[in-house]
Amino acid sequence: MLRVILFGLGPIGAAIGRLTQDKPNMKIVGAIDVDPAKVGQDVGRVIGLDRDLGVAVSSDAAEVLAVPADVVLHCTGSYLEQVKDQLIQCLRAGKNVVSTCEELSYPRRKHPALSADLDQVARDNGVTLHGTGVNPGFVMDKLPLTLTSVCQQVDRVDVTRIVDAGKRRLPLQKKVGAGMSEVEFRQQVDAGVIKHHGLPESAAMIADYLGLPIVKIEETIEPVMATAVVTTEYLTVQPGQVAGVKQICEAMGDGKVLVRLELQMYVGAPDAADTVRVHGKPDLTLTIPGGTHGDLATAAAAVNAVPLVAEAREGLRTAADLPVRFAPGKLAEVLA
Repeated sequence: MLRVILFGLGPIGAAIGRLTQDKPNMKIVGAIDVDPAKVGQDVGRVIGLDRDLGVAVSSDAAEVLAVPADVVLHCTGSYLEQVKDQLIQCLRAGKNVVSTCEELSYPRRKHPALSADLDQVARDNGVTLHGTGVNPGFVMDKLPLTLTSVCQQVDRVDVTRIVDAGKRRLPLQKKVGAGMSEVEFRQQVDAGVIKHHGLPESAAMIADYLGLPIVKIEETIEPVMATAVVTTEYLTVQPGQVAGVKQICEAMGDGKVLVRLELQMYVGAPDAADTVRVHGKPDLTLTIPGGTHGDLATAAAAVNAVPLVAEAREGLRTAADLPVRFAPGKLAEVLA
């Protein structure tokens, strides 16, 4: 039985917690969150189950991390600098960590010193630290790298991800600026509020693991403007308002683009899909019609990583370092 601690009980943390309950070999033994409305409540109710699990949510991380456990499922923030103390606290408590922090998916280029520190703390305490998710963590990095395993030569990798944000949760719709004016959108981009995190990390992972000679990584963020009224479960976007973002990240070297990642995430996006193109010998194209559902896949990536991280070699491990494996649930248990 793998004992897990939930650290962060927002929408994704709650979804991860619920999914662990479908796994016969996982048990929640602790839960951490700073929200006063959640502290003291049974974690089962907080994550949306219709039953108690006998574990109260606590804001005292040190107290919860003293509980014997195998893996901490960490879901509190996107910026590595902002969550590093939480991660270090988990590692020093002797706990393996699976985190959805986007910058942790491949931090070695943007945060080389911090990456080295986290790796050393994990090694010193005999545990593993792993950042994962759907994007980054799979669609724009792990999946293209997997495709290249049947190539004799790789010259360039392109990934395009089109997401209908109107079918996702309200925080994500706000995160992409749905309903804003173009002026407000650009102000929020400049302030760092509107941005999908992780594209530079994915581009760097692909380039480094394929040995592509990149010298710089550049990223642009532009608004996608609504041309018709778009109504979601949470909001309505009028023509002329921002529907979402178009974000492009390019890793360049030798005077040309070697990795190009394009994310279109806006409400009402038609023809949602994930498309990976590998240019080389042979050329390969893979398209997932409808795309990979971000919320479902992020929870799955984190929970499926639990047994892998529990078994992995100590230190900081990226998606490229670990195999891909589904953690069987209750159906598999019944069939067995």
